[in-house]
Amino acid sequence: FPHNLPFFLSLFYLLVIALEEKNIVSKLGDNATLSCIYRGRELHLKNLRVYWQIADDQEECSVVHALISGQDNESEQCIHFKNRTRLFWDRLENGDFSLLLLNVSQSDKHKYKCVVLQKTEYTKVIHQAEVVLSLAASYSQPVLSGPVRNSDSTGEEVTFSCRSGNGYPEPNVYWINKTDNSHLQPSELQITPNNNGTYSVFSKLEIKATSDMQIECSIENKILQENLSVNYTQQKESHGSSTENHKNLEKKGQGAQAAGIVSIVILIGLLIVLACWMWKRRSPKLVSYTGDE
Repeated sequence: FPHNLPFFLSLFYLLVIALEEKNIVSKLGDNATLSCIYRGRELHLKNLRVYWQIADDQEECSVVHALISGQDNESEQCIHFKNRTRLFWDRLENGDFSLLLLNVSQSDKHKYKCVVLQKTEYTKVIHQAEVVLSLAASYSQPVLSGPVRNSDSTGEEVTFSCRSGNGYPEPNVYWINKTDNSHLQPSELQITPNNNGTYSVFSKLEIKATSDMQIECSIENKILQENLSVNYTQQKESHGSSTENHKNLEKKGQGAQAAGIVSIVILIGLLIVLACWMWKRRSPKLVSYTGDE
């Protein structure tokens, strides 16, 4: 047994690799790289066969990409993957058999298996790897609609609505009372699939208004670890500041108009004074000239 120890250790290593799963997340429409790297001795492509296949479904076609004797082989490739897969040719001889999958879509969500076979005296598996591809898409910044702030509405039931879209997978939606960070139960939640495979979300909250009401709507995408929030108080403050700016601009406009009128009056006054001064200056000369006659 000690004499065969290296053989058993290498066999154990291959079994561990085969059981390992690498998880990657790709956004819809992006390109994804499925990793498969062999850390063994120098390789000769003409002696290798590399197969990428779907490992989680028992479908009629499971071949994603095949490399045989240093050449891509498309004879058994599933039609869904035609012209959408690439190997990194400058890395193959270094043992990097990773696969580039172009323009990922909903139907690419699978567990993939990479199998590398080497043919010397006989064909044997020298490397295996599995990759789980999860898909995601970022949700749009949520839009929050609420009641117009009115001190007279305290105690009355008011309605908020929050919407976002073009995300994947289905999100978690949270309504939060920011005065004490408590979670509020929505009165309505709609998650609607879009034609492109993404989702749109609409939620409604009905609560009794308070004088210090601060409401937040949060859309969470767990896979991307994204959490997009919008705050009712901030919306109203920004709206108030824009109204205030508008008033300031109005005041500035009125001030500029008044200043213009004053300037015109002063200019007319100066012209009148100048005309009088010139008339008085010429008047004595005319009198003495008549006298000399």
